[in-house]
Amino acid sequence: MLEPLRSLLAESRPPDPPERGPRDWMMAGVALLAVLAEAGFRPGVPDRAVTLAVALAVVPALLWRRQRPLLMVAVVFGAAFVAPLFTGRQPELVSGATVLLLAYALVRWGSGREILAGAALILAKISVSGLAGVFGLGWSIGPTDVVAGFVVMFAVFAVAAAARYRSRLRARELDQAKLLERERLARDLHDTVAHHVSAMAIRAQAGIAVSRTEPAGAIDALRVIEAEAVRALGEMRTMVRTLRGTEPADLAPSPSLADLAGLAGRPPESLSREEAALPGRTPEGPPVEVELTGDVDGVPVAVATAVYRLAQESVTNARRHARNATRIVVRVTASDETVRLRVTDDGEGGATGAGGYGLVGMRERAALLGGVCEAGPSSGRGWTVTATLPTGAA
Repeated sequence: MLEPLRSLLAESRPPDPPERGPRDWMMAGVALLAVLAEAGFRPGVPDRAVTLAVALAVVPALLWRRQRPLLMVAVVFGAAFVAPLFTGRQPELVSGATVLLLAYALVRWGSGREILAGAALILAKISVSGLAGVFGLGWSIGPTDVVAGFVVMFAVFAVAAAARYRSRLRARELDQAKLLERERLARDLHDTVAHHVSAMAIRAQAGIAVSRTEPAGAIDALRVIEAEAVRALGEMRTMVRTLRGTEPADLAPSPSLADLAGLAGRPPESLSREEAALPGRTPEGPPVEVELTGDVDGVPVAVATAVYRLAQESVTNARRHARNATRIVVRVTASDETVRLRVTDDGEGGATGAGGYGLVGMRERAALLGGVCEAGPSSGRGWTVTATLPTGAA
């Protein structure tokens, strides 16, 4: 019993609550109109002025419910607690049911201490209203209303707790997807650095072999070693920033832009597990067209590998999710400063990736190299993935 209580007290607020937006202002406007209309035109409302003032306290509280959940609950339920002392009756406006949004926001966006304090205040308000009848006070509520109030509030608390847990679970899954993509990128960069180091070792051996007979050849070898070392150090810095694990790296050769042609018609044994497991598809799937434009040979290895991985993931997603697709087009345009990737299909449905996190990993990989990756439905039919990576990021 004490352990869950300590855990709740240690609970912090969820990060980055949504800012007030048009939807919040619209909600507040609708609540204001409902309160004014009911208080002004519904017959039999006692002490309209006080009842209206209590109901109007809810409207601005709706705008601050996520940023100050406990304060808003204290203001509104405190006003509802004090009002019967002057009017002798409980507020009876149906539009006052918007206070349920404050109870929801308390559990959804408050810290553990705020949740305990706010829930205690709400439940105390209901309990005191029920016990008022014992002392002969006219503003008491009946046992049925007390039970209904507890049931409704606990239901609201449960829904808010479920939403809070689901949001945390999704955030954790997003973090795992990003970390997985960081590990994959680090492995690719490891292969690139290993390539540069191998070239340096070979040049050093050649320079040593010819140093006595051809000093100029040894100097040329040193220049090549210097250039390779600069590239290797730059890519090593990127790898250190992205590496999030200690598992051995895959030493298979890193794919290049020239390997994109293999996406057009690969044999079944070269397909990824995701593509090979596609139900009802041939091993080749929809035909893939690959177009390379510009100086693709001058693109750094790390950037070329990232473009290949993004294209591979996009094609895999299109084969998995684009229903009735007849073609997939992969276009890569390389310039002196950037490499642009565009993958389109003419199918139906969004190619979001397995589990909904394929695009998360793609955006993470592009961002780690200083670029951007975006995906969405095409203007006509199908799905489009675009990515832009700077060639100097590696």
